[in-house]
Amino acid sequence: MHFLSAVKKSFLSGTVLLALSAVLFSSCGTTRPFVYMQGSFDTAALSKVKIPENVIQQGDLLSIVVFSDNPEATKIFNQYLITAGGSATGEGIAQTSVGSAPNSPGYLVDENGNIEFQGLGLLHIAGLTRDQLKSLLDSKLKDSLLKNPYYNIRFLNFRFTMLGEISKPGIYTIPNEHINLLEAMALAGDLTYFARRDNLLVMREESGVRKWARLDMTKPEILSSPYFNLKQNDF
Repeated sequence: MHFLSAVKKSFLSGTVLLALSAVLFSSCGTTRPFVYMQGSFDTAALSKVKIPENVIQQGDLLSIVVFSDNPEATKIFNQYLITAGGSATGEGIAQTSVGSAPNSPGYLVDENGNIEFQGLGLLHIAGLTRDQLKSLLDSKLKDSLLKNPYYNIRFLNFRFTMLGEISKPGIYTIPNEHINLLEAMALAGDLTYFARRDNLLVMREESGVRKWARLDMTKPEILSSPYFNLKQNDF
């Protein structure tokens, strides 16, 4: 009886010891993977990193609103905006009343990189930045058709996809046009416990060419990567 009791106590003690060891080792292993950007920061180099301007691509949906010194002459170049009250206007967002919700159909960039712009016809705009698109519109409208035209151009479908070991995988569409990888991960609920934070894959398509990069989120050098600031349709 004493022998069996001693064996039982020894077995229970060993079980408790193994359980405690497992907890200790697991607690030591869960802290490091969840730390981002470990190490020193080269602030001088990082201060020179500029957020790249978005380039218009096939499949983008753009809101383009034209203004000028003559609102009546400007009407023909604007798509109609439907406000929450049900009224239509061709003047642009500036004419909507406070609290209204303008809903522009937008200009869809086709597979050839073109849009059918109201009042001007076919325009090839793929590969242009917003400033370059403004210059293109100026070359068509300024002085010859409109006096002092200016433009409000926005991406209506800026989106990116998050898949893999992420808390909330899916396709995310955002109202603003700049988001970095850390902000995107926060929006998707962060990576799971099982994710490799030192081996994230970002895929991007530019001018019909697919590119990709593997990023280490545990290193501060991630901030200078051209893939840290996401572009529309990144995956």
